[in-house]
Amino acid sequence: MRLYFDTAYLGKCYWNEPDGRRVRELARQADGLYSSAICIAEMALLAHRKVREGPITLGDAAIRQDLFLDDVNNGVITAVPVTERLLRSVEARTRVLPPSCYLRTFDALHLVTAADSGFSEVWTNDRHMLAAAPYFGLVGRSV
Repeated sequence: MRLYFDTAYLGKCYWNEPDGRRVRELARQADGLYSSAICIAEMALLAHRKVREGPITLGDAAIRQDLFLDDVNNGVITAVPVTERLLRSVEARTRVLPPSCYLRTFDALHLVTAADSGFSEVWTNDRHMLAAAPYFGLVGRSV
């Protein structure tokens, strides 16, 4: 089974966070993990936030970032490229969202990437993404 994780779920694979153990168990069962390539930048800023908020050291953050990048480089995680076509799809799909739908830019990009990559589900703990997923033809899932 192929799974699409947003960056919050990928972060739970490398950091000890709430529900992290359950997310890691789910990831181990997958035949492949996928995410938008924006996860590379988002994971870097997640590490930065962990250091800023403490008590994580720069060294520990670097180790976890390197583990993540090794998984991307070795195909454990497939980082789906961000293309102009995907960005234009974000524009087109969000143009018709109801005003009540709260969605951030990168969350919309994750949803479009998952949908355009043939996924029927997206895994996240982000309540806004979970609520918006049906507008993109997706089922939002959380452990």
